[in-house]
Amino acid sequence: MAKNAVWQDEYWLMLMQAYLQKPEGVKPLYSRTMVDLSLELHIAPQALQARMLQLAHLDKPRIERLWHTYGNNSKKLERAVRLLRQMKGFGAATDFYDGVEVQETFERDFRPIVSTSDGDGQSIEERLTPMMLIIILDLYFQLTPSTMVASTPEVEQLAKLVQLKPAEVVQVLETFQYCDPYLNRGAIIVTPLLSACQQVWQRLGNHDQEELSAYANDLKAYFAWRKN
Repeated sequence: MAKNAVWQDEYWLMLMQAYLQKPEGVKPLYSRTMVDLSLELHIAPQALQARMLQLAHLDKPRIERLWHTYGNNSKKLERAVRLLRQMKGFGAATDFYDGVEVQETFERDFRPIVSTSDGDGQSIEERLTPMMLIIILDLYFQLTPSTMVASTPEVEQLAKLVQLKPAEVVQVLETFQYCDPYLNRGAIIVTPLLSACQQVWQRLGNHDQEELSAYANDLKAYFAWRKN
């Protein structure tokens, strides 16, 4: 019978390696380090961060042994993690999860709206993720339609953060206008971008603004937290 992917003790090594990445310590929930590992293991960032806190507090004998073995030997840890990833499953996710029911939830927020194509010239839908749309939605509620232009400082700053052009952020903001029932925009051609914006609006468009802003600020750590 198929079952969901669950925590395995071997994952402590990978989590320790993430913890030791500079700046050393428990990583922000949606930092790129945490999200990348979450996507690899199919374990939500919240669950990984909870275990990373366990790792920091040495609250299990097994964790103490791991620190004793690998804590001051980064090369040994790197070899162990590399060997783990070479085992069946890591780098061959299709084989690893063959017969296992993987119910994607948070993963979808960090994957492009549409499948990416090879080479240059990717469309905006191939570069945007729902997570980025959530961040832009937060900005949407801070602006008025007349200020949703490329020259607005907030638009420029957000575009720089998420590595988009200001005009592309404006394109998303304008698309959200067609999701906003208060603006009552006319119908437009259905596109992947509009569909993705509608889904994000349905999830978060009616939430408390402070809650949305707090969530968006957490998500910004994905772009702000750089690996050294």
